[in-house]
Amino acid sequence: MVSLMGFDGIWLDLEHHPRSLETAAQLMRAARVGTSDIIARPAKGEFMRMGRLLEAGANGIMYPRCDDAQEAAEVVRWAKFAPLGQRGFDGSHPDVPFASKSAPDYLAQANEQTLIAIQIESPSALEQAEPIAAVQGVDVLMLGPADFGIASGIPGQWDHPRIDDAIRQMASAAQRAGKHWGSPCRSPEHARELMGLGARFICYNSDFQIVKEGFDAIRKSFQSLGFAFQHRL
Repeated sequence: MVSLMGFDGIWLDLEHHPRSLETAAQLMRAARVGTSDIIARPAKGEFMRMGRLLEAGANGIMYPRCDDAQEAAEVVRWAKFAPLGQRGFDGSHPDVPFASKSAPDYLAQANEQTLIAIQIESPSALEQAEPIAAVQGVDVLMLGPADFGIASGIPGQWDHPRIDDAIRQMASAAQRAGKHWGSPCRSPEHARELMGLGARFICYNSDFQIVKEGFDAIRKSFQSLGFAFQHRL
């Protein structure tokens, strides 16, 4: 539904959620009926899993909790074919798609169109933002405000000055390297603020939150008619 509605992309999270690779592949297959790209996030250090996610049809990799440029370069190595990396070749999966391209055309297309977003989620990683941004093959820097806030001793304080400072520092590093940057946003107003600073990778909300907000609205509207709900959340 999201893909048919024309959203640019869907963040498919396999870092925190218990989805299998097979389930992820089916979700990606469903998204191909529309126009949304799939940005898949493996867990930290799951380098070999990235190739299988890309073969299953992911258009990009969002890599979490990156510490430094060496780790970012490792992400590129596993997500890109030579000469940019050392990703292994299969050639018969949905990303080709289904053995319909010649190897040279497919390799060139995959290297050009596979997005790599590197997440910065701690103060120590923020200090490495410039060398991370300078890694060839890294396309986007993205702040993870939740984990960054926890690591900074300000959990849940999305509008804390430290978060704002981190965004500006990361944005400067990305812009100096000629790379894009982004962050999750809390609202259209927050998205406007981020875009005013140059952000082009804007992520909003989650499926659970969107469904919860929808049911909350239904519950509140029907309570006014006298309906009772055993609300336990």
